[in-house]
Amino acid sequence: MTKILITGALGNVGVAVLQSLRKINHQAVIYAGVREKDLNNEIPLLYAAIPILFDITKVETFDSTFKKVDILFLLRPPAIANVKKYFTPLVISAKKNGIKHIIFLSVQGVEKSKFIPHNKIEKLIEASKIPFTFLRPAYFMQNFTTTLYKDIMQKNCIYLPAGQAEFTIIDVDDIGNVAAMALTNPQNHINKCYELTNNETLTFGNMASIISKVINRDIKFISPNLFQFYLTKRKENVPTMLILVMIMLHYLPRFQSTPPINNMVRLITQKEPNTFEEFLISHKNKFLVK
Repeated sequence: MTKILITGALGNVGVAVLQSLRKINHQAVIYAGVREKDLNNEIPLLYAAIPILFDITKVETFDSTFKKVDILFLLRPPAIANVKKYFTPLVISAKKNGIKHIIFLSVQGVEKSKFIPHNKIEKLIEASKIPFTFLRPAYFMQNFTTTLYKDIMQKNCIYLPAGQAEFTIIDVDDIGNVAAMALTNPQNHINKCYELTNNETLTFGNMASIISKVINRDIKFISPNLFQFYLTKRKENVPTMLILVMIMLHYLPRFQSTPPINNMVRLITQKEPNTFEEFLISHKNKFLVK
């Protein structure tokens, strides 16, 4: 019986993968990788997954965990940027312990961005000769219920230095559906790289208008210059590293070509990906003013 490990099992993507695996017929045993303090968390059990210790900051635990599994769903925790320190031993351990396939959550355009950790991790996995599938998703719709949520709720605005740049987007639930298919049918996805988008290309002005329509509240898009953005976010006690990541995600696309949309989600899952409006409708309660 195939044994699958989902790392980052308590995060947005990890939960989406567990949810998707729960919905499909398969014979695999699903392990939910969690840190020691979360071993008693009930979320994995809700999706018929077995909690198992996995902490990427504790390299000494890799062997004991990887000996128990065949297929690995791997993602990079946002705070972990030192690829050599953590991911090199991880891939070595996966190889040594007979991991048969790695599905790695990468990022759209990674092949053009050699300076980001995801690029180095992809190269490590390729060099190991372990069969892989790289998922390269577009901009997460869930950013509007996490990183951007406070401004929307407290200031009725999206405050980002994105100008008129157009973005491709994706619902994390659709990433989970693609991942579930790759995890349970890895033979169909050997050494493949999939960019994942929905069928829309939108500016943040467009997205603000759609949010306003769905939640029946006027949400404006404000695009400050970099100096204003940095000062504002520092005054809000946003960590400098997170501000720099936000600049990379939202400002740099102004000087790049808009990534193309594709139909990979539909081809793999046989379902159309969610639109931004559908995502907002399904999360509408989160935007109600209390």
